Order: sequence, then structure tokens, then C-alpha cells
Amino acid sequence: MKSYFITATDTDAGKTFVSAGLLQSWSALGYKTLGFKPVASGCQITAQGLRNDDALKLIAAANVSLDYEIINPYAFEPAIAPHIAARHAGVTIDLQTIVSSILQHQQQADYVLVEGVGGWLVPLNEQQSLADLACLLNFPVILVVNLRLGCINHALLTAQAIAQKGLTIAGWIANSTEPQSNAGGENITYPEETIQSLKARLNAPLLGVLPHLSDTEHDSSLLANARFADYINMEKCI
Repeated sequence: MKSYFITATDTDAGKTFVSAGLLQSWSALGYKTLGFKPVASGCQITAQGLRNDDALKLIAAANVSLDYEIINPYAFEPAIAPHIAARHAGVTIDLQTIVSSILQHQQQADYVLVEGVGGWLVPLNEQQSLADLACLLNFPVILVVNLRLGCINHALLTAQAIAQKGLTIAGWIANSTEPQSNAGGENITYPEETIQSLKARLNAPLLGVLPHLSDTEHDSSLLANARFADYINMEKCI
């Protein structure tokens, strides 16, 4: 059994896309897979209760079935920082409760992913952050780097903070959430040079580079057609 904690350089960097893609790729290789989204803001009210789109994508990509409340025990409606959402809901996010549940259920799978929320130091309660949750789990970390202006600084600072917590970065994945060229096809972000700069400075292997895709392509092209593995070195992930 292998377990990983997924974090990113910032919010909307592609953590869920990467997590779901890895879960589906492992599933396609015949492994039992399980994904957790312990804390989620921006949830929708449904007949079954609050539901988060990211958590639902992890559930759909994995092949070990658990109740939604186990996958996403802390769900909040407003799309705001989770500790603020929790305060307004009259709830305290308890990290030990999250960890105990994950450790209890992880034995059911060969590969387990725990997806964070926002970036590495997002507060979860008045004293603890996402980094503290990662430390309690003590899983190797996979860092998703959003290829955009400023990502080199964000990636290096995040990697430094992870190392300061005594955790290992199992690898990093470059994800293009924004177009890398303009309408005329002119390179506007120089992603190859950015990736080379990060490879020279991050003490962790590059696991893959994901292209820029529209929201529709994210759902249909890579995940449904299992093309995610075309962009990821799966040998480094198993």
C-alpha cells in the first residue's frame, strides 16, 4: 500500500485533476484505489446533504467505495477559507478525527490519495494548518505546480515549507491551468524554461507535465478516455 498527500502552489492549480487522474490510472492498472478530500469549501446543497464537486470526482475516479461523509467529513457551503467557513458554521475542524478515519480505511486500498485544500499553509482551525494535517498523516507529498507567472517562487517556497516539516516530496507535476500561447500561437509564458528552472532547483523528481485543457476536455479527454497516463511517468508513481 502507498499513500500520498496532494498539495499545490495555490488554489485552482489542478489538485483534483491530478488526484483523479492518478486514481484512475492506478485503477486501470488493476490496483485498488481510494481518494480523500477531508476539508472542502464551496459545496452545493443536495437532498443528501452538502456535496463538493472535487470530492465527487475523487469518488468517481477511485474503485474502493466508502460513504461520502468518510471521504469528505468537513464540507462547507461558502467558497471561502475553510477555517472561516467552519467558524461561521459553528464547527471546529479536528485534525485528529480526520487522521484516525483515513488511517482506519486506508488498508482497503493499494493506493491512497489525500487531497488538500488551497495551498500548503491554509489554516484549518485557529491553531493548525493544512501542513499540520500532512504532518500527522506523514505521507509523502506530491506537489502540483500551476505553470503561471510567479509559480517558480511559489513552488520553491512550498517545497521549502514541506521540507521544514520533515516531509518528503515524492515528486511534482506541472499543470497548465492557463493558455501558454496567445491567439496567434506566440509563446507568452515560456513553460519549458520554467520547468527547466524548477527541475534545477527542486529536490524531487518531475512526474509529468499536463497540457492546458478546457474544463470540458479535463472531464472528457483525459479522464474518461484514460489519457492522463500519457502525460505522467507512472513508473515513478507506483
